[in-house]
Amino acid sequence: MANITLGSTGIVIEKNGFGCLPIQRISQEDAVRLLHRAFDGGMTFFDTARAYSDSEAKVGAAFSGMRSQVVIATKTAASNAGEMWKDLETSLNMLGTDYIDIYQFHNPAFCPKPGGADGLYDAAMEAKRQGKIRHIGISNHRLAVAHEAIESGLYATLQFPYSYLAGPQEQELVDLCAKAGMGFIAMKGMAGGLIRSGTAAAAFLALQPGVVPIWGVQHDWELDEFLACIRQIPALTDELKAIIEKDRKELSGDFCRGCGYCMPCPAGIEINTCARMSLMLRRAPTQEWLTPANQEKMAKIKDCLHCGQCVSKCPYGLDTPRLLEDNYKDYLTFLK
Repeated sequence: MANITLGSTGIVIEKNGFGCLPIQRISQEDAVRLLHRAFDGGMTFFDTARAYSDSEAKVGAAFSGMRSQVVIATKTAASNAGEMWKDLETSLNMLGTDYIDIYQFHNPAFCPKPGGADGLYDAAMEAKRQGKIRHIGISNHRLAVAHEAIESGLYATLQFPYSYLAGPQEQELVDLCAKAGMGFIAMKGMAGGLIRSGTAAAAFLALQPGVVPIWGVQHDWELDEFLACIRQIPALTDELKAIIEKDRKELSGDFCRGCGYCMPCPAGIEINTCARMSLMLRRAPTQEWLTPANQEKMAKIKDCLHCGQCVSKCPYGLDTPRLLEDNYKDYLTFLK
């Protein structure tokens, strides 16, 4: 096991955390069992959100009576102070606790600050004074907001997508957080499903000081892979290096990382799913990608306005409309 102190919070946790978004898809009984297995296997940090339907309630049910043994982070997508207080009280109730270790603003389009018209940061500070939250963090998918949050000195943690497929933009955020004494919580350590080896992903992130990956887990077999990495920290062997280099080579250049910086789309296209559908079909073959619901999502590509908004917001400089068109053509071949 490898313990890590989360930034300057003083919170000590196992370096590998549990991302609780996927447990909203399973029953409470299965979720509680999975969470207990994670804790028994060494995981002590559990990240959820008010937006993850019943995820908070399942976390609360799992850790009732053992609150002091785990570190819980949750998030609010509130746009003003009133909404934040409502979210906070609901989260406390669902989690069955009187405090939250790390309370994060959930992907805001701006960086909340003291005195803002939205009142978010001031409300969070008041909640901290009341002891309802211990530390204030921010979760985001926007580079500009992330940079502003780091530079502000207002936040204890930043949660951002980061994996071995990350580019220099994400690595810069990791380095800046380290210099600023901020904890870095890495979401999408498996690059949204593009990475197929959890061991390779964990081995890479094990070498990143100050970075806490939160592995999204829904199945026992997924948890088993990460618990094995806790029992024995995986060395970055030549075999794992070969996997990483192969993935980087195959996924370098013109492919959508699924980061969502381009969203929302004025035509209603779910760009961060549709622009990489061909990759998902090839790397994780499953009928799920061919369901009527996904066929409907892909068909919306035909409504592309070619307005250029997605191109202007893409941090990787991708020709997104072309990627969408190519993915739709490829998708149709899988339906035949």
